[in-house]
Amino acid sequence: MEPEEKISKNNDQPAAAKEYSISSKSTASFVYRIPALAWLRTKMPQHKPKLGRVGITIVAGIVISALIGFGAGWLGAGAHNPSGTGILNGTLSPQKQIVTSQGELISSIAKAVGPSVVSVNVTSTSQSTDSIFGLGLPETEQSAGTGIILTSGGLVVTNRHVIPQGTTSVSLTLSNGTALSDVSVLGETSQDSSLDIAFLKINNAEGQTLVPAVLGNSSTVQVGDEVVAIGNALGQYQNTVTSGIISGYGRSVQASDSTGQSTENLEDLFQTDAAINEGNSGGPLVNLNGQVVGINTALASGAQNIGFAIPINDVKGLIQQVESTGKLQQPYIGVYYIPITPDVAQQYNLSVSQGAWIPPSSVIGQNPIISGGPAAAAGLKAGDIITKVDGTAVNQNDSLVSIIDQDQVGQTMHLTVVRGSQTINVNVTLVAEPTS
Repeated sequence: MEPEEKISKNNDQPAAAKEYSISSKSTASFVYRIPALAWLRTKMPQHKPKLGRVGITIVAGIVISALIGFGAGWLGAGAHNPSGTGILNGTLSPQKQIVTSQGELISSIAKAVGPSVVSVNVTSTSQSTDSIFGLGLPETEQSAGTGIILTSGGLVVTNRHVIPQGTTSVSLTLSNGTALSDVSVLGETSQDSSLDIAFLKINNAEGQTLVPAVLGNSSTVQVGDEVVAIGNALGQYQNTVTSGIISGYGRSVQASDSTGQSTENLEDLFQTDAAINEGNSGGPLVNLNGQVVGINTALASGAQNIGFAIPINDVKGLIQQVESTGKLQQPYIGVYYIPITPDVAQQYNLSVSQGAWIPPSSVIGQNPIISGGPAAAAGLKAGDIITKVDGTAVNQNDSLVSIIDQDQVGQTMHLTVVRGSQTINVNVTLVAEPTS
């Protein structure tokens, strides 16, 4: 395997976002910054070591796709212009037309999607430690992020890290500048979850018409597709618009604090070169039809134009559930797994090159099947490899956790499992993730 990359939290810089630095024995150092801007001072909550809700993720390196911007198409148009005009004979008129059309398209997307984008303003408290007496003292902190209006009734989605532990109040600012203070937190995914999502509810829109965003199909997104990101840049520039392309998909990031004891996993992410800035967390990544295909969640600092977004299909199951029940229950099967790559398959002598491997306890130091969970009830065993879920292949593009998150609590999933030399079918009924 390639060296494992780990991201360490850095809390030393005031007025900065959550910060993760990647270290690797064979690569240069990078910093991954989760862009929820802190106006005063951001403190990272500390968590006990956990392996995750349904799995552990081995990151063998982040593959950076070639970044192709609008400039490539701009130049190509002139070079291939059959009329003989353009950059080849000294006039730029065809290119100007293309650039103008592209600008008009982005402008129309911003106007269409902008009313569905809100700024999220958060007040929270945390306990600081007195440097002299070691006493825990409460501190009030303010932070800002972005959210997406999902329904005319006021359901809003954002990132979990935008709503930190200790949040005491949340307010939203609409694109027209109207501030709404009667806002509730309906729920958020657990700190163990690889899905960084929280749901808010506008209880009183104060006479304003709420415009829901149009959700697209993220499974049709391909590398090279043009996208637009909209968000509350730096916590003060509402509905900032940037553009770029999808640079990659199926990205996984393993984050840990400076001690390496507390880890967080983000899986199945889009990579984009559209600029994602501090404060953009929770905002939409949209296609050229103005449809939301992702939720912006992280950026890479120390590298050129590398941002990450959660595919919207990974969230649709939760959206439907919250919309119908008014509360968040994340589906759960109760296993620890390792996503299979060719390197993982070779290292552990596995019989398949893709899927979700439930490793033996000797690999992870504990029983991979959670006692009393759905996987245990269905008879899954250590060593099993889940290759398909309801006919969908489990691979780097469709991870097990992303497929699970598209379903809802109470649904039964039909798993195709390789067990030794046999392929068997196992039915697992999803339950709500335990609170502990």
